[in-house]
Amino acid sequence: SMAEGAGAGPRLAELLAAGRRLWEEVETGAEPSSGAPAVQDKVRQGLDALQRAAAMVAQLDLFSENEELEEIASADLKYLLLPALLGALTLKQVNLSRRLEHLESARAHFWRFLKVCRNYGLGSFHLPPASPPGEEDAGSPSPGGPAAAQRSLVAMASSRQAKIERYKQKKELENRLASMRTSVESGQADEDQIREFYILQIQKWINTSLEEIESIDQEMVILRSRGTAKQSSAPPHGTSRQVRAPLKPFILTRDAAQAKVFGAGYPGLPTMTVDDWYEQRRRQGVVSGHSAHQRTPGITDEELQKQQQEKKEEDDDEEALQKARNWDDWKDTHPRGYGNRQNVG
Repeated sequence: SMAEGAGAGPRLAELLAAGRRLWEEVETGAEPSSGAPAVQDKVRQGLDALQRAAAMVAQLDLFSENEELEEIASADLKYLLLPALLGALTLKQVNLSRRLEHLESARAHFWRFLKVCRNYGLGSFHLPPASPPGEEDAGSPSPGGPAAAQRSLVAMASSRQAKIERYKQKKELENRLASMRTSVESGQADEDQIREFYILQIQKWINTSLEEIESIDQEMVILRSRGTAKQSSAPPHGTSRQVRAPLKPFILTRDAAQAKVFGAGYPGLPTMTVDDWYEQRRRQGVVSGHSAHQRTPGITDEELQKQQQEKKEEDDDEEALQKARNWDDWKDTHPRGYGNRQNVG
């Protein structure tokens, strides 16, 4: 292959393998928090290795717009995965003040991966838009009106169907990959098997990339609507950062009603609404005051107390309810990590 000829082959292969191994360690790691310094070190090292590999691939001109899939050497197919792995590791960074930037960067990596797969006719899927929805009209309050709302409901229903399909496909792909891995990695596989193995991996990452772009777009909508984009660029690099209290995992919901629903399934995790979260971060001095809702004018202390008392009673009920849930049953029927896309923190 061309890469080997340029003498970069072994080096390139090592960089990809290292980046990939680090990603797998972070993804399946035993560390309870992805914010742990050891985990973030791996994230940084992994990104570094993958970025260097991607630069080499670009330099070697390994893949070109007008070539067919058959023209790629089997050993080179694995380098197609670079942007997808870069996207996945980019999302593992935990610096909250740069969250929007990380989301944008990860999205661009996933999109580039899908675009290349598209070029080579790998997988049948709709290429998502190149930039997140609402980017162009971030200033306008609510584009579209009723017709757009109707369209988005239809889209949601069909995307739900697509998700179920993707989930089945993904399980099937993972099983096939697992059964082939040993022979490929021990060098016993022939050319055709190696080729099939890498193409299956690419297809698995196509599914992952489509899912990630969808959830990135949802998270960006929340961040933008909160105006955090403006604030996150506020602290100049020179200033000493305040020490933040580490975030405990929780489920971020839009409002109290949603908090009730999500709370039910995750007895171990507190739920809080976006407003509660901002309020908490504001008290810790992280977000500046005007992003959290100011107290409504004209509301008396008495009314405020009454509201707080009601909320406390609701929370107590909720807690009792959650404790009563049979956590083991839930775990038996749901794979680990299931559904935790809601957990923005």
